[in-house]
Amino acid sequence: MFDIYGGPVFNMARQQFLQAADILEIPNDQRDRLLYPKRAIAVTCPIHRDDGSTVVYEGYRVQHHLSLGPSKGGVRFSPHVDLGEVAALSLWMSWKCALMNLPYGGAKGGVRVDPYSLSHKELEALSRRFMQELIPFVGPHVDVMAPDIGTNEQVMAWFMDTYSNDAGRTVTEIVTGKPVSCGGTAGRREATGRGVTHLIFRASEEIKLNLSQSSAVIQGFGNVGSVVASELYDLGVKILAISDHTAAYHDPKGLNIPEILKYIATHGVLKGYSTEALIDPATILTIKCDILVPAAVERVITEEIANKIECKILAEAANGPTTVEADAVFAKRPDIFIIPDILCNSGGVTVSYFEWVQDLQQFFWEEEEEVINRMKKIMDKGFYETISSAKQLKTTNRMAATCAGLRRVHLAKQARGLFP
Repeated sequence: MFDIYGGPVFNMARQQFLQAADILEIPNDQRDRLLYPKRAIAVTCPIHRDDGSTVVYEGYRVQHHLSLGPSKGGVRFSPHVDLGEVAALSLWMSWKCALMNLPYGGAKGGVRVDPYSLSHKELEALSRRFMQELIPFVGPHVDVMAPDIGTNEQVMAWFMDTYSNDAGRTVTEIVTGKPVSCGGTAGRREATGRGVTHLIFRASEEIKLNLSQSSAVIQGFGNVGSVVASELYDLGVKILAISDHTAAYHDPKGLNIPEILKYIATHGVLKGYSTEALIDPATILTIKCDILVPAAVERVITEEIANKIECKILAEAANGPTTVEADAVFAKRPDIFIIPDILCNSGGVTVSYFEWVQDLQQFFWEEEEEVINRMKKIMDKGFYETISSAKQLKTTNRMAATCAGLRRVHLAKQARGLFP
């Protein structure tokens, strides 16, 4: 059934769903409606390259459900995007929004392209064309987009401008993650990373880990991973290893994160920063440390790697980094405190919600501290609900978080009926 969503990423999300549905004792005849997306859109995006040639890219947008409000989720530009991956990400976003008690359903979008192969002009053309194709299916009260892998504030500004030109007025609330000058909110860019760091702090309290005497390894040094590295470094955590898609570095004495951030600001990637600390990226997840932060892509922690991981806190900054088989290994390893992805990286969508609310009201909060403090309060509620539920249900933190999100979606669909 619904073979269009086939693939390892959606199959992984389906397995997680079925485990949670069994725990919640959801009747079999109600499961497909909770699992499969309400709507999936595939578009073609032709653009002119700088050399005058025409090239066509595939684009997708999946809206998982609209039972709690408009759907919400990022757009990624990546050569590995496919419909199954996007559908899985929309499902995880549904659970994430419900876990955080945000008035959204989940969504996700993507274009199959290497954004680094495009010039600035070509990237603008692709961004505008993708939004143009989706205008009949999105809106501030239907589906609200945000940045993800390969996209950023500038892409969101192009999205917003394209939609606004079609509407004949400025519609800032159609996307979040915009520049502050275009209706964005203070603190949005750093929100996901700051949220990850905040929950690492909460987890350290639970297991009585002194952060100032601990060490960390961070896989993925993009917008999220770099913020986590910077904040942990400022807390006195020794950052043993980092990586991005170009290079990986390891120094048992600790890496100089401020220096690396300056290098990234100039060069854009980690490649070329060092030769002495260079390591095989495939080994980074198994370096012994106190805090392990996968902040790259999904399905990087396999069963084999799970058996080799040596950490006390696993903070899933990425979406879906841990396979179901690896989860079975972790279920037998109570020595590792897992902060599951739909909880750990929820700071981004929480502050996106704040941005959307400010845009709708045309009333903006002046202090970044106010934004971050509100985010932390919401994340704290989700964190303590998750660990309390895990103890009550006698299950893992991941299943507890998934069950909390799925339960809210299920109750909303039951109350509203078949249409949303």
